[in-house]
Amino acid sequence: MAWDTGSYWVTRLLFQRGLGLIYLIAFLNAANQFNPLVGEHGLLPVAPWIREVPFKESPSLFYLGPKDAVFSAAAWLGVVLSCLVVTGLAERYSSLLSATVWAAIWLLYISFVNIGQTFYAFGWESILLEAGFYAIFLGSAKSSPQIISILLLRWLCFRVMFGAGLIKIRGDQCWRDMTCLDYHYETQPMPNPLSWFFHNAPAWTHHAGVWFNHFAELVSPVAYFLPQPIAAIAGIVAITFQSLILASGNLSWLNLLTIVLAIPMLDDRFLRFIPVSHPTALHASTLPHRLALAALTVLVVWLSINPVRNMLSPNQVMNTSYNPFHLVGTYGAFGSITRVRNEVVVEGTDDAELSENTKWREYEFRGKPTDTGRLPPQIAPYHLRLDWLMWFAAMGSYNEHPWFIHFMANLLRNDPPTLGLIRNNPFPDHPPRYVRAELYEYHFTTPEERGRTGQWWTRRLVGEYFPAVSRDTPRFREMLEEQDWLNR
Repeated sequence: MAWDTGSYWVTRLLFQRGLGLIYLIAFLNAANQFNPLVGEHGLLPVAPWIREVPFKESPSLFYLGPKDAVFSAAAWLGVVLSCLVVTGLAERYSSLLSATVWAAIWLLYISFVNIGQTFYAFGWESILLEAGFYAIFLGSAKSSPQIISILLLRWLCFRVMFGAGLIKIRGDQCWRDMTCLDYHYETQPMPNPLSWFFHNAPAWTHHAGVWFNHFAELVSPVAYFLPQPIAAIAGIVAITFQSLILASGNLSWLNLLTIVLAIPMLDDRFLRFIPVSHPTALHASTLPHRLALAALTVLVVWLSINPVRNMLSPNQVMNTSYNPFHLVGTYGAFGSITRVRNEVVVEGTDDAELSENTKWREYEFRGKPTDTGRLPPQIAPYHLRLDWLMWFAAMGSYNEHPWFIHFMANLLRNDPPTLGLIRNNPFPDHPPRYVRAELYEYHFTTPEERGRTGQWWTRRLVGEYFPAVSRDTPRFREMLEEQDWLNR
């Protein structure tokens, strides 16, 4: 098998631009949401966490200055650096400049992830960091692409796809009897405008979708390391598969990131439609660059031992990092499928006394369902972190999610940063006197119900999720005091 390293110049360019775009989205996300969620006065303030967790266990630049102004400055610096990549300026001049920009991007983003606590505990954070670390070694637009870099990126994509396939086939029975998609479009974390249509499609499309899932995640990844054009065909399968998932739901930037990771399977022959000017001559890789790539390869091989063991284990786990730098982790998604969609609906009232006649007003979130007549919006590849955590919160008790108690406390004082995370504030003039949360079971309407009622969802009350409280409710104050919230 002969590899033509010169045939991956467009591949590298497209991968760098795509990865830079995702980092741009991630840093904009941090600029908008990090402070309200994890900042000095966030729902899970970072200062107490930093005091309890040693730097060596979760290294971050922010140990030097855990302040909102520092978080904001770092996020906007990440935006600027990402723009250098997206526009091609970072790779235009030298490999050293390219490596410096990518190293800074990686260092900034891992600083957010490592102190982001549950709000940054998603598998795609580690995937993005691992890809960003490899990008440090890709070289400039003037240098010849190194095949080892391409293979390392393929190895990452293989672990993402094959790990997801294994966790499914070993996990929920519905992945084996081909019925998971009968539920998934309705119960996924955040449906999008097309999810209702996917859910109401004929049953055979759901079953065919599961078969395609298994082919794309369990069969096709083996071809990532085969000669062209086989590897490119496998890459196109991955891109097609991820595009279908992207069309059917809001899974943050996971699907777009996996599409970008599939680009290294394509060589320049498959990408000749991309309108770029190929340089007439490419510089050979320098000795320091080759030595750095060799060291990286040895590191990746060594760190791959645990992920491979995990993939071979019948007790496979998903989305695990084996080191604080999020390098060469284990990945996977939707090992089990929720059968019923429960939603936490948060409400407030300005009535002085509670009674059966109390008028409660609902808080509407940006992405997750509340209003049954609202078409689910398109959010991805942006990530609404609070909305996602609300989906997890509905699966258990608020006692398992301290941030939820803090969220309710902030609603009682109309906290502007917290209100900026949601779609509407039903109390724009003054804070509510009481807030509560109810648990509802949601289902997509059928086409007949949709035509008759105009609603996208139906729902029924399951019961109380969080009791009605005011700022003076004794038990509520006790909960906040237990977490030292009142002194913050």
